[in-house]
Order: sequence, then C-alpha cells, then structure tokens
Amino acid sequence: MTYLSNKNIVLCVTGSIAAYKSVYLASLIVKEGANLRVIMTESAKEFVGESSFSGITHNEVITGYYEGKTELSIDHVSIAKEADLIVVAPATANSIAKIALGISSEPIVGTILASKAPVIVAPAMDGDMFNSKQVQSNIKILHDLDMIISGPEKGRLASGINEYGRMTEPDKLLEEINKIFSKKKDFENIRAIVTAGATIESIDPVRFISNWSSGKMGIAIAEALRDRGAKVTFVHGRMDENSINGVKKIPVLSAIEMKDQILKEIDNNDLIIMSAAVADYRVKQKFEQKIKKEKLSSIDLEKNPDILAEIDNKKIVKVGFAAESENLIENAKKKLSSKDCNLIVANDITLEGSGFGSDNNKATLVHKEGCDDLPLMKKSELAHKILDRTIEYID
Repeated sequence: MTYLSNKNIVLCVTGSIAAYKSVYLASLIVKEGANLRVIMTESAKEFVGESSFSGITHNEVITGYYEGKTELSIDHVSIAKEADLIVVAPATANSIAKIALGISSEPIVGTILASKAPVIVAPAMDGDMFNSKQVQSNIKILHDLDMIISGPEKGRLASGINEYGRMTEPDKLLEEINKIFSKKKDFENIRAIVTAGATIESIDPVRFISNWSSGKMGIAIAEALRDRGAKVTFVHGRMDENSINGVKKIPVLSAIEMKDQILKEIDNNDLIIMSAAVADYRVKQKFEQKIKKEKLSSIDLEKNPDILAEIDNKKIVKVGFAAESENLIENAKKKLSSKDCNLIVANDITLEGSGFGSDNNKATLVHKEGCDDLPLMKKSELAHKILDRTIEYID
C-alpha cells in the first residue's frame, strides 16, 4: 500500500512542449496505485497523443465537453465529484489565466470549478512570460484560492534562455502529491505566522550587518504547516532561495520591518514560529551616502527589539529558536522564560552538518515539561517533529 493507493487523481495536460513530462508523471502515479484520469486540451494533443495516456491509465482520455466517456456522461462533473486531487501539469500561461478567472471554455477549468479537491498547478512557459505582470497576477489569484503552485524550476528553456520556466520534474511532483495524502490535517483551521531568513541592517547604501541564516528551516516549517492544513503567513528576510508556495509571503529587510509586519498580523493568528535569525543590533544612524573607508573606523549600534518577547497576546502560542555555540540547554531555558514561549528549538551551530545553510539539523526541543533531544535529521523531518510538539499547546 502507498499513500496514493485507490486515490482518484486527475491529471490535466495543457499545450506546452513540457507535455512529454506528463506521460512519465502519469506512469509514476499509476505505479503508486492511484486511479488516474487524464484531461487534455486540444493544443496539448499537438505535443503528445491521447493513446500514450490511455495506455498507461487504462482509462479513456477526456478532451472535450461533449464526449460522454464517464457513466454520468457529464465528464467534467463526474470526474470532479470523485477527485481526491487535481494536478495541472504542464500549466501554460493561457490555462493559468483561465483557471484564475474561471473561464470554463474547456473541461479542465470546468472540472476544477466543480471540485472541492486540492489543486496543484505546475507552470511551464518562457521565463519572461512567467515573470510578466499578467502571469504573476494570475499566480497570486491561484495562491489566494489555496491552490498549490509547484515551481517552475530554473533551466534551459525552448527559447534558449536559462531562466525560471521549466515544469517541475515528475519525480519531484510525485513527492508533492504524496505529501498531500501523507500528512494529517491536525493544523486545519489554525492560522500561523512563520518567520525565516536573515534580517539586514543597513550601514550605508553599500554595506550592511547580517548573518549566515539560509532560511531553509523556516521554509521547511512553513511547508509542513501548509501540508498539515494551516493558513500560513510567511514573513521572511534574506534567504538563499525563495521557492515556497501555497503561503502568504511578506518580504522584509530589517528587524524593525519584521516586527511591524508581525504585529500587524499577529491578532489574526493562533501561532507564531520565530525561526528567522533577527539581528540583535542595528546601526544607530544609517548613512544616506557611501562612507569612505577612511572614516569607517567605528559604527554606533543600538539594540533591536525582542520581537517574541514583545508579543503579549496570551492566546498566541509562541515557538522560538536558540542557535547557540555553548551552554545550549541553559541558554534555551532562559529564552523560554524571558520570551514567554511555549517551546524553544535549540541547536548547536558548531555541530558539523547541522544548522546554517545545511539541509539537516540536530535540535533539542525545550519546554516547561523538559527536553526532547532529537538526532540529526533533514530539516523537513525536524519541521514535523516541532509541529508534533507544538500542537499540544493549541486549544
């Protein structure tokens, strides 16, 4: 048995050169034991044939509204009612616009409109098209409709440029599909703020104070919350990558900006997980012009606010982080008290293969009842361990 066994999945294929990848994706899904129905646009048939999909799925392929290939004979309604998941891969700029606006001129949009199943959309198009204001506006609408946007990935495109526009690879899409069915929805109806990345404190237009945080732990936590049913607001500073989808993203630069955004959102949330590496100090006087190096002998600093400590809403569950190089548990316990947190995630930044920039982390969960010492694991796994403990504090 797999997570996809006996699940009804709908694969929607639109007219992109990346349609050939969907044949492999269909094969992967069927191997996992799912019942797969494929809907194709007319333009998709210019790139790949119906028989490829019907041979893999052992189901007839839907290409139009009036074909009557299901028992109900209203194919898009019949498939929509049975669907556990709908995947649009590849999704062209045209199909994304139609989905966003609800233009049901073909059965893909009609099926999505008639279904309550989660939807994954995997864009595939030229990089300049994807970055256009129109496409980005439509992507935002899909986000607001709680659809999951997978990719696109960066690579060589049909136009010859190397840019974001490649459809997510089938193996990775299968992982995302499995995540939807594998995670319990114990954070459903929970609204959460997650912070991530490094804040930047400007000295002048060229120089700044920051740290080595990659943002990977915060991304993993936000994705885990999303997959377990939460509505996530993701407030982030500078990060090595920004590939998270399905959450409300608010970029900030400084600690003050992060504090302002959090306080603006906090009363509408149940939980905050503060994984961002916030600068302890900021420059007392930011210089508007570049300082000549001869005059850069010293900089006056002032302390930044302790964001978690300043959140005094007793209804909010607070999870903080302690990145330490010594006296790990002792310092974490002090933070648990001083910041009035429910949980502190403590990690030793000196451990090899753990912490800043790594895909792995070793942490100890410090709470009022004691400590949970966890082994080195992927940050994606640690995120769920943190949530498993956090859910105990949510009413």
